[in-house]
Amino acid sequence: MPSRTLTTAEAIALLGVKPATLYAYVSRGLIRSEPGPPGTRERRYHAEDVQKLVRRRGVRRDPKAATEEAVQEALAWGTPVLDSALTRIAEGTLSYRGRDAVELAETATVEEVAALLWTGAADGWTRLPLRARLTLAPLPRAESALEALGFALVHAGAHDLAALDARPEALPTAAARVLSLLYGTLERHLGVPPAPDLPLHARLARAWQTDAPGADLLRRALVLLADHELNVSAFTARVAAGGGASLPHTTLAALAALQGTRHGLAGAAAYDLVRQALEGDAGAALRETLRLQAHPPGFGHRLYPGGDPRARALLAALQATRSEAPATQAVRALVERMQEETGEAPNLDLALAALVHALGRAAEDTVALFALGRTSGWLAHAIETRMGGRFIRPRARYVGPP
Repeated sequence: MPSRTLTTAEAIALLGVKPATLYAYVSRGLIRSEPGPPGTRERRYHAEDVQKLVRRRGVRRDPKAATEEAVQEALAWGTPVLDSALTRIAEGTLSYRGRDAVELAETATVEEVAALLWTGAADGWTRLPLRARLTLAPLPRAESALEALGFALVHAGAHDLAALDARPEALPTAAARVLSLLYGTLERHLGVPPAPDLPLHARLARAWQTDAPGADLLRRALVLLADHELNVSAFTARVAAGGGASLPHTTLAALAALQGTRHGLAGAAAYDLVRQALEGDAGAALRETLRLQAHPPGFGHRLYPGGDPRARALLAALQATRSEAPATQAVRALVERMQEETGEAPNLDLALAALVHALGRAAEDTVALFALGRTSGWLAHAIETRMGGRFIRPRARYVGPP
């Protein structure tokens, strides 16, 4: 039996919110949406989801009225809460160990931010093998960059003794080997001679055949990607590390978790939205996307109601250096149209898609860039978990047959 749906007016009346808030609920996956009557631009909203949200908001106003449903939904945004000294998201800002990530992106290198996350000291990278000349083992030919990274991590987890050293004092060094391995692996995958003496962002720019301004944009993106608290892949890294997995295998687990449509692959979906806007116009691209999915990728973020600061910073840098690029103009049109229609701001997925388009790269590179940037954070979560000795093992509430 099809779910009953509500019009926009009915949904906002039940929720007691403005249309922009309703659209934000849809973007967060809290309310499912589908196209309205043929020939209109209207949307319909699942009544079941709206009613559930009304009940949840009522529970928040009256904690004593907490129900089994609220308990069952505890793992979806907000709990469990784990203590961490790595990353803070609050009041529309993102910081790494007390340092504003957007400010760091102005000048910091990937190496400095990695060391900051791993050791608490940005200058500590000089004591780590982040520019080591690694001997890469022969591996099967990969069809994609992500597959190549996966092969390398599987091999390192079995054979790289230095990366397997789990002594607390050795963990940052082991992490540096893993991060260096991934950049070296990408170079080999693309048929580029290794350049371990270069900064990591410059190695990526060289492999992607990008000019100096493009290299700086990549540096900014990699810094802004470094960590984002307990997202899907970071939590996966913590669970794996808590179970005693090596840093290469922990990173492999996180890399697998990244490749989900509600996480890292959202950047590839945003890339496709930008492609549609380049081939037609922003309005048509958004309409076609909404015809197939509940919400356009690349817009809205539950943790940033006022807009994703990472997206603002990266899009501003892209506008300053490549304002005439067709991709930059297409994304600007998409942002303006969404602002007019829903009031939602772009998130980092759209900014990454815009950057990758502007650099002339393919959709898969959006996810590869995400993976390279986020590896610093995965390794930081693994180190913090290993140092704290925490074993993460949630329990399940059995609801099957007696």
